[in-house]
Amino acid sequence: MAMTPAVPGTTGRRPGPGGDATPWTRSDALVAVGAAVLDLIGFTLTSQATRGSVPVAGCLLVTVSALTLLARRRAPLPTLAAVLAAGLAGHLTWPVGQGFNAALTVALYSVVRARGPAVYVPAALVGAVLPLAAGRPWPRDVLLTLAGNGAAVLFVIAVGLGAGRWHREVEAHRGLLAERAVADERRRIAREMHDIVAHHMTTMRLMAGGARANLDRNPELSREALVTLEDLGRTALGEMRQLLDVLRAGDDTGAEPTSPQPGVADLERLVAESAGAGLPTGFEVRGASRPLPASVELTLFRVVQEALTNTRKHAGNGARARVLLVYGEDEAAVEVLDDGAGAPSGAVPPPGSGYGLIGMRERVALHGGSLETGFRDGAGYRVAARLPLPGEKGAGR
Repeated sequence: MAMTPAVPGTTGRRPGPGGDATPWTRSDALVAVGAAVLDLIGFTLTSQATRGSVPVAGCLLVTVSALTLLARRRAPLPTLAAVLAAGLAGHLTWPVGQGFNAALTVALYSVVRARGPAVYVPAALVGAVLPLAAGRPWPRDVLLTLAGNGAAVLFVIAVGLGAGRWHREVEAHRGLLAERAVADERRRIAREMHDIVAHHMTTMRLMAGGARANLDRNPELSREALVTLEDLGRTALGEMRQLLDVLRAGDDTGAEPTSPQPGVADLERLVAESAGAGLPTGFEVRGASRPLPASVELTLFRVVQEALTNTRKHAGNGARARVLLVYGEDEAAVEVLDDGAGAPSGAVPPPGSGYGLIGMRERVALHGGSLETGFRDGAGYRVAARLPLPGEKGAGR
């Protein structure tokens, strides 16, 4: 799903009935109401202390000044101008000595977030000296008032700049996470493509070669091989379509894969295909069979698929393989053994199998499992994967 990058000083808004965004958010309304309450309390207390009464018109002006904060995200500078104008009118009409109030604080903060120093510095200076506009004459503690207002202005600017920097860092971090997610998805798709293509294409190539070799001597055997070859092609095409469905589902939130991913139930089919391609393969299950998480089943299937593919490529003629599936109390495991050509101690896997081994290790590591690969003593190769089962006894140890 595509995401629109956030603009500093703005937030997403819910579209209205006509499709346009509402003028303000719920947070804006809460801020405006909170500022109005604080400023009304301050105006009431200072008016009562200095005048002995509370003018109703002054309360209305204070309320209107705070309510202009509803537009602070879309129009921060006009909002600050409105708050300053209302404050000036209030100080000229009811000089009660109220200083830097909540509405002015929020309005200045919004300007700092949305505009540069050329705008918010003059606005801050005006806000600092505004309470002195109604001096009749100026109070003796004018320097103290200016110092307090100046400190408040500096604090608001510092908070605004700090919040802006934090917001940019969050957006940058979010971008890095998105890039990492894209890279992880690409690797996952590459693993799927490798597993599908390497296994099916290798098997189909071997079976096609066998059918060609027996075409004159044993046409019936060649016909059976071609039928199996057709089934393999159909299976490969189905898995490729399924992978494409997954990719399309990322662009359309309503689309979902139309068929399940392969799992342990498909291991018998995999073993039969391997045997049909000329590699006699046995299959054994230990433990009580039970449903496993789909991702675990897919990983076990892909490990066996890749291991058998590598065996057919590198074990040599006359080799045999065995697949073992184990259901443990808190884990599931598979082991693929073959008795093909051996290798001296310390030998590395045959050329061409590196990407498959890397893919298997990445799959197993995603589930917190372990993968063991290497040449067996004497002859053959061994691949063993163990995956912990979430929610089972001992999981997460």
